[in-house]
Amino acid sequence: MLKEAKIKPHRCRYWLNAKPENEARFHERIRWICALYRQAAELHSQGIHLLCTDEKTGIQALEREAPTKGVKPGPIVRIEANYTRHGTRCLIANLVVATGQIVSPTIGPTRTEADFLAPIQHTVAADPSGQWIFVLDNLNTHQSASLVQWVAEQCHIADDLGVKGRHGILHSMASRAAFLANTGHRIRFAYVPKHSSWLNRIEIWFSILVGRVLKRVNVRSTEELKQRPIDFIDYFNATMAKPFKWTYAGKPLAA
Repeated sequence: MLKEAKIKPHRCRYWLNAKPENEARFHERIRWICALYRQAAELHSQGIHLLCTDEKTGIQALEREAPTKGVKPGPIVRIEANYTRHGTRCLIANLVVATGQIVSPTIGPTRTEADFLAPIQHTVAADPSGQWIFVLDNLNTHQSASLVQWVAEQCHIADDLGVKGRHGILHSMASRAAFLANTGHRIRFAYVPKHSSWLNRIEIWFSILVGRVLKRVNVRSTEELKQRPIDFIDYFNATMAKPFKWTYAGKPLAA
């Protein structure tokens, strides 16, 4: 009876019931991000760079206590469950929406505002005078004072930025975010609404990285771990990269 009714009580998935302060503004923002994705190819042809940026934190350097048993006819691959943990690393990467390629990845032990600013600077250096749009979430390091100061410098904005925690553009995360999202700037940041990090396309790529590399990782140090994603990115860009097909247009999701 359950099968006929297509009811599957044995299955479940996590679901977040987002409660935005302004629901109309929340969905308007989602539709705006989706509109950017639809324009990606056209923007790319005009020399405007649209990228999705985020961190993959807590990547564990796991050394398995026994070798993995390879695939054979019948049995699947079997990975040793016991391991020694040699630490963690954080990957910061940018996905080019129009091509699906990953650019300027960095892997390190922390994710400070300096750690985030460095790959942004390296990415923009590929076209110093070009227009750049970064889609990302509302993490505090994505709205830092150093990021504001750097954008102001790159865009030749001579306005007084104020003092962090006191007044002006640098005063708070909200004031810094408003400056960084200004559509009049050559380098700007498009922030997805709170509780909608799934809107960031790089999350799709992170799931590919987990399935292809991190899920089966077996390394003896964080240095060895660091090389695995970098090698995969080179392979991915050369053989697998293509624009993700994005069909969601901003209609509110149903429970």
